Amino acid sequence: MPEIVSIIVAAGRGTRAGSDLPKQFRQIGGDVMLSRTLSLFLEHQNVGAVQPVINAEDVALYRDATAALTATKLLPPAFGGATRQASVRAGLEALAARQPDIVLIHDAARPFASNALLTRAIQAAQKSGAAIPALPVTDTVKTVDGLGYVDKTLDRASLRLVQTPQAFGFAKLLEAHRRAQQAGRDDFTDDAALAEWAGMKVSLFAGEPGNIKITTPEDFARSEAMQFAAMGDVRTGTGIDVHAFGPGDHVMLGGVRIAHDHALVGHSDADVGLHALVDAILGALADGDIGSHFPPSDPQWRGASSDQFLTFAVERVAARGGRIAHLDLTIVCETPKIGPHRDAIRAQIAKLAQLGIGRVAVKATTSEKLGFTGRGEGIAAYATATVRLPWSAL
Repeated sequence: MPEIVSIIVAAGRGTRAGSDLPKQFRQIGGDVMLSRTLSLFLEHQNVGAVQPVINAEDVALYRDATAALTATKLLPPAFGGATRQASVRAGLEALAARQPDIVLIHDAARPFASNALLTRAIQAAQKSGAAIPALPVTDTVKTVDGLGYVDKTLDRASLRLVQTPQAFGFAKLLEAHRRAQQAGRDDFTDDAALAEWAGMKVSLFAGEPGNIKITTPEDFARSEAMQFAAMGDVRTGTGIDVHAFGPGDHVMLGGVRIAHDHALVGHSDADVGLHALVDAILGALADGDIGSHFPPSDPQWRGASSDQFLTFAVERVAARGGRIAHLDLTIVCETPKIGPHRDAIRAQIAKLAQLGIGRVAVKATTSEKLGFTGRGEGIAAYATATVRLPWSAL
């Protein structure tokens, strides 16, 4: 089998994406974009090594983004240049001693390429020596003059939209890049254009409409929508918890310490709000309840912070390839007053659940002096969790 390697170009600054953080290090669907893109190539059965190319200023960001990637196929990053072409050349030179047979060049900002697309790229490169994924143009395309008037209408039948990964014989692409550098040409926007300039014949294979390049804030919004759309298994879980008052000077509610003339009694910190949320999330997963995972009989949970229980439930969702879409918590008590602490509770829950605060609702009510809450004997909490899972999840 020929040796196949990939170069992931991630050295750009991504200024059009509307953030101080380079776009490749921003999160999409709960994952750092670069990590998601690297994982696609690391998990492909025919890719033998993955060569990232990053900006020298982004070493710390890269280290954090790839901390969970343990694949031995991931090579140390090379440092890119001022242009995309220079960055690709840096990746090729880093691989020069290895001399692989085929190289796939892919943009880090295309995190939605499929395993099948990579397979097509490899097969096309083996057949023709240079191949790029392309889509037919469905809109009418016109050229315009300097004054903004239509110059002419192009025949879209002969036009294609080009994507990555672009696949080439390694030795020929490295030679073409070196020739371009010697000729002072550093203005090619993709490797196919450079290959054409060097006299290589470039073939086409089928691209994917979902293989979008994320460039603008609108692209990020669209990618988030794509992620949610792919998780069509929408689950709803509910959770209920109660704790009685006992001696103490504060209560924990939703991860927030609130001064009070009593404390809540429980084996852990008795955070009735977080306990209800944990049960709601586990309920949506059909994955038991808080007591089955953190039994009160186990001494290690005595006095434990309930933050770790919610973090555990959130991680269970992620392990199934899912996302939490919304959390709704209602606290029932006469005292303490929840209103002054509502925003702090929302913010803490959002932080623990890795959600935007707009996906966390916290409400409070009394029981009109009825029942144990009305008598001031304790606090009750009711929670609902909306979770989205891929249809393939059990």
